[in-house]
Amino acid sequence: MIPLLHDFAGETVLVFGGGSVGARKARRFTREATVRVVAPSFADADFGGAERVRAAPTPDDIPNWLDPAPALVVAATDDGALNARIESEARECGILVNRTDTHGERDPDSVVVPATVRDGEVVVAISTGGAAPALSKYLRERVETELADAGDMAALTAEIRDRLQREGVDPVTRRDAVRAVVRDDRVWKHLGTANTKAEQQAGAVVDGIVGDDT
Repeated sequence: MIPLLHDFAGETVLVFGGGSVGARKARRFTREATVRVVAPSFADADFGGAERVRAAPTPDDIPNWLDPAPALVVAATDDGALNARIESEARECGILVNRTDTHGERDPDSVVVPATVRDGEVVVAISTGGAAPALSKYLRERVETELADAGDMAALTAEIRDRLQREGVDPVTRRDAVRAVVRDDRVWKHLGTANTKAEQQAGAVVDGIVGDDT
């Protein structure tokens, strides 16, 4: 499987299954998408503001639920046969599908929802291909500490890159300047604070690179 990041803004995600797994999937996607959860009953859990539709689809009903086609279908029921039918119908319609009761090898159009760490616009996804969710969770917890303030660094270097481009600095020098800022421990030390020391330190680093090139 090849990892990709997908923008679900304006898209619909259809989740079959109202248990804790369905709730967890719904919470994940309501960050961007319109999420509809279909189940005969719902767990006492947080569904993240998803629309909950109380219904008990049968395997023969599934094609009707896929029209109009959502961007992604999640098969999270406790019925293996129903999940299999959801998966097969979604694939036949060319819809991406995440089936929660299978592990390891996946069929075409299958999606594995990875463990995710976010800091601002920085996103790190960790996946074991669905084979070892506990390992994904453990690695996510380790990465969380390493990713602290990465979002602020991304915003800072984006501003620097744009400014240098406006000033006509050549691409090689821009790249070297941004890389130097990212690797400077003094910049990282001041990220996340209310003062401008991170910006000042970054400016000094950039001036050293750009000045040397002029």
